[in-house]
Parts: sequence; C-alpha cells; structure tokens
Amino acid sequence: MIRTCTTNLLRAAAVRQHSLTQSSCRHMSARVNTVICFVPQQEAWVIERFGKYHKTLEPGLNVILPVIDSIKYIQSLKEIAIDVPHQSAISSDNVVLNIDGVLYLKVLDPNKASYGVEDAEYAVTQLAQTTMRSEIGRITMDNVFKEREALNQSIVDAINKASAAWGITCLRYEIRDIKMPDRVAEAMQLQVEAERNKRAQVLQSEGVKISEINKAEGERQAAILKSEAQREAQINIAKGEANAILAKAEARAKSLAVLSQAIGQKNGHDAVSLNIAEQYVSAFSNLAKETNTVLLPSDTGNMSNMVAQAMTIYKNIGDKQTPTLDLKSLAAEDKNES
Repeated sequence: MIRTCTTNLLRAAAVRQHSLTQSSCRHMSARVNTVICFVPQQEAWVIERFGKYHKTLEPGLNVILPVIDSIKYIQSLKEIAIDVPHQSAISSDNVVLNIDGVLYLKVLDPNKASYGVEDAEYAVTQLAQTTMRSEIGRITMDNVFKEREALNQSIVDAINKASAAWGITCLRYEIRDIKMPDRVAEAMQLQVEAERNKRAQVLQSEGVKISEINKAEGERQAAILKSEAQREAQINIAKGEANAILAKAEARAKSLAVLSQAIGQKNGHDAVSLNIAEQYVSAFSNLAKETNTVLLPSDTGNMSNMVAQAMTIYKNIGDKQTPTLDLKSLAAEDKNES
C-alpha cells in the first residue's frame, strides 16, 4: 500500500513537471520546490497546492511543503515597459497614420495577474492599440500632434478600466513616433512654408507701416515745432518792434519835454530858430537824391526869410494851443471846487 501511494505521488509530480514545461510561455515558474525558499525583493511567488491556488509568498524566507506545494507563477512587482508595435490608424479626415508607443505597467495583485488573464502583456498591448485607433478616428490629422497628451491619457484610462480584474495598473502611455504618407508630409511641409512666408510678409508689412507712421509723425512734429518757432519768432519780432516804437515815443516825448523847457528859458526862441535853420539846410541838401521830382521854394537863397516863415508857423500853432489849455485848466479847477 505504501508502495502504491509512493507510485501515485511520483506520477503526480511527473505530470506537474510536464505541465510546467508546457505552460512556461504563460509566465509560469520553472523553479523547483526546495521546501525553504528565498523570495527576492520586488517579486511574488504564487503557490499551488494540489493544483489549486494556495498562497502568495512575500519577499524573504518562506517554507512550503514538498511535493504537494508547487511554485506556479513568479510575478515581478517592478514597473514594466512594453513596446507597442506600429499600428495603422485613420483620422477623421481620412489620413492613414502609423503610430507606435511605449506602455508602462505594474502588477498590483499577483493572484489576479496569474489567473485573471492568459497573457496580461499581450492583452494590454492589444487594448492599447484598439483604443489608439478609436481615439485617432475622432480627431483630424492636424490635431493629432496638438492632442498627444489627451490621447495618452485616454489610453491609460481605457486600460485601467479593463485591467482592474487582471491585477495590473497602467501607469502611463507615451506615443513614441507618428508617421504619415510621404505626400501628406510634403503637403504639410508646403503648408508650413506658406504659413511662414505669410507671417514674414505680414511682419514686413507691419514694419513698413510702423516706419511710415513714425516718419509721418516725425514730419508732423517737425512741422508743428517749425510753426511754433515761426510764431514765437514773429511774436518776438512784434514785441521788439513795439518796444522799439515805445522807446522811440518815450525818447521823442522826453526830447519834446526838454525842448519845451528850453524854449521857455532865456534865448529859447533863438535856439529854436537855429534848430529850424539847421533842419532846413539838411533837408535842402537832400533834394533830388531819391527822385527826379523836386519842389523848390520861390526864394531859395533868402535863408532868413525861410526861418522867419517857420517861426511864424510855430508861433501861430502855439497861440492856437494856449486857449485850449486854458479852457482845460479852468474846467479842471471848477470840477475840483465843486
């Protein structure tokens, strides 16, 4: 009976070893049960007992039973980077794009990762590709480059939603390369060049516009300053002429006042006669210098007669002004008395 039991146990071990060899492509472990196991850091060993899940070994020293316990799966708890191969996707404006990327995963539950899905990496990769096709089909080619971050986040959300039952979480997805048909690339290059030429022409026209505006503004300011300078100059000239006229008038008034005082003194009439004679001689000497028309007195040689006539005119003017002055003085005195 003991021999029969031993034979059955050996057959079971052989079958288990054969199953481990066949299913090694499904992330099964090839480790042999040594009773005392040392689990490395950031690894989880899934133990089966009689072909059924029993427990998960944590990092460190662990003891399992021989023969009946087996190390079925070894799951790495580190972050895993998976290459997502090139895939073709059609945008909303019917442009075929070839896109590849990198997917970053991490195992959270070794039990679910071992029994929840046959091949977790393959399933996540396929889900990332289908989600990418779906998301690109909603946007145009021009917006693919602009919304790369939104595409990455959409893929991560879709994978996490589906992989919750697999014990795996998707940390991030990055689009690595986007390729488009050669004709589309050439058309985009021409569009970019046309846009740059347009911007250059706009900037150049703006520069010319600003230059012309500055030039016109400078001419306007110069004209304003020139007119203000001319106005100031005319004002200064007018003020100078007015001051000159006032100065001449004041000088003339002072000279007349001095002359009137001198006339009232002794021999004042003789001095006036002498002044008139000098002015007559001076005026007579300037005759016929500026024009050809000359008016001569009837008796040009009798100087004494001319002086006597001038004095008579002066005396008559003085006699006419005296009553007027007397009347004005009398009116002022009557007003003061009242």
